[in-house]
Amino acid sequence: MNKKIYFLILFFASLTFCLKAQRAQTHSGRYTGQDAFPLETYIELENPTKPNLAEWQKIGNIIYSWGKSNVRYKKEEPFSGKIQKKLNLTAWKGEKVNAQLVISTNVDISKLNFEVSDLRHSRGKYTINKDNISRAFVRYVMTDELNKGGRGACGARPDLSKYDSSLVADPIDDISQYLKVDKHTSQALWLSVKVPQDAVSGNYRAEIIVKDGQSCIGRLKLKLKVLDHVLPSPEEWTFHLDLWQNPFAIARYHKLELWSDEHFLAMKPYMEMYKNAGGKVITTSIMHKPWNGQTYDPFLSMVKWIKKKDSTWVFDYTIFDKWVQFMMDLGIKKEINCYSMVPWKLSFQYFDEQSNSYKEIKTKPSEKAYQEVWGAMLKSFAKHLKEKKWFEITNIAMDERPKEVMLQTFKIIKRADPDFKVSLAGALHPELSDELQDYCVALRMKYSDELKALRKSEGKVTTFYTSCEEPFPNTFTFSSPAESEWLAWYAAKEGLDGYLRWAYNSWVIEPLLDSRFYTWAAGDCFLVYPGPRSSLRFENLVAGIQAYEKIRILRDEFKKQNNTEALDKINKILELFDEHKLASTPASEFVDRANKELNKF
Repeated sequence: MNKKIYFLILFFASLTFCLKAQRAQTHSGRYTGQDAFPLETYIELENPTKPNLAEWQKIGNIIYSWGKSNVRYKKEEPFSGKIQKKLNLTAWKGEKVNAQLVISTNVDISKLNFEVSDLRHSRGKYTINKDNISRAFVRYVMTDELNKGGRGACGARPDLSKYDSSLVADPIDDISQYLKVDKHTSQALWLSVKVPQDAVSGNYRAEIIVKDGQSCIGRLKLKLKVLDHVLPSPEEWTFHLDLWQNPFAIARYHKLELWSDEHFLAMKPYMEMYKNAGGKVITTSIMHKPWNGQTYDPFLSMVKWIKKKDSTWVFDYTIFDKWVQFMMDLGIKKEINCYSMVPWKLSFQYFDEQSNSYKEIKTKPSEKAYQEVWGAMLKSFAKHLKEKKWFEITNIAMDERPKEVMLQTFKIIKRADPDFKVSLAGALHPELSDELQDYCVALRMKYSDELKALRKSEGKVTTFYTSCEEPFPNTFTFSSPAESEWLAWYAAKEGLDGYLRWAYNSWVIEPLLDSRFYTWAAGDCFLVYPGPRSSLRFENLVAGIQAYEKIRILRDEFKKQNNTEALDKINKILELFDEHKLASTPASEFVDRANKELNKF
């Protein structure tokens, strides 16, 4: 081939690649320098905080140590805690326990990886196979901070340059086999041990070998004490976990046709992660944009509204059925929440047969037009749900709506079918409780003991949520991961059924690289990453849910035994979980102390 032609081809190929990479851009307007929407491998954004070389000169070429699983270790700082080459963990049978180890290097590492042996029982013949141990890298993502007053993180952020920009540890990458680690960098590694329910009680030991390619960097020891208690499998957990799923974000990120077979195939591992965390609720959108497009990937309607030429209404449930059945087949089948009769923007899209086009009707609960269209929809919906045998687990769901509007809406729902169930995530109004099967209020609002007891006796769900309003505790990418675990301990203390967070996977444009958004603080919109990949926040949330289940099991056992002393000890542990203490004391102090005491039983 002519050299000139060869170099022209090479030039245009390089130009095409650069232009393609340049198109990949985050919400902050920053070009990523790589293809959009990476799934398998990716390069983190450049760290805006430079390493302090004087601090790095204090360590040798490489140091490595066990850290804590609820702490974010900074990429630019060498590990500064006490070097620990041995780690002791305690677990119930059936429990998943996590560990984090940190490498700080003054030299380039080209292929960081690590191996784990089987866990061998001290009596020799029993093992927990290493197939029960998952390995991953803790990656770094761009984040920001609370609003300048430090009292929350609500409100538009059109100019992200006004907020802190820093890389923080959060995504847990179990897809990459190796990582290139530059000198003057700390890199965390992640281990999760899923203890089999039939494991033999006692002490187990394993060895972890940290490597650069095939060369050994160092070895660490892991000791696992398995207690005699058994934790049920996630589908048997009572904790009511409601994380709103966003199928539309997965279709966009994976570049797949919405609701295609390929889309459902891509969604399966994400929803299995939700199920394995104890997820109980299926999120559905029964009208167009119930939250007025507050997420980057808005929720479109899973029900097609059709106004026929004779002005009657019909409703197509094809997509709704497909999504719900998909989730139920995975084992997520306690509740179907349908949003929303009272959306943020009181406008309802429908297909008009007369004009062969989509139109909108703007109306509110007090108006005749609203009552007519929703009356028709709910009657049709009730009939359909009963045919599918889903009616009993379905809630007409609303969030953050005023009391007066809710009272008007209840009347319309009950006229359509008096047996319809309703859920609300919003303000606490005890007078609404009778009408709400599932009631969720903000953490700062406190149900009375009498209301909680009444709802429990009626078999109703009573939970709490956090949003952009709570500075502590929360699940932002700059929040302490221990705050995610703290949430379920708080639910146990307050006698609540569980926790709601409005976004499981409502991703920003490039969530693996930059978790910031133009509305609300970084990470507010999602808990898991594309891949799928877990996160420090999500893993610590699950750790808290496991603690909630352990407390429930122990309480039941101690009540049967009339062991008031043990019950008092559990109550004493739970007194630690007061949100007002978090502004001055890290959540990790409370959850570490509580876990230590709980594992003594």
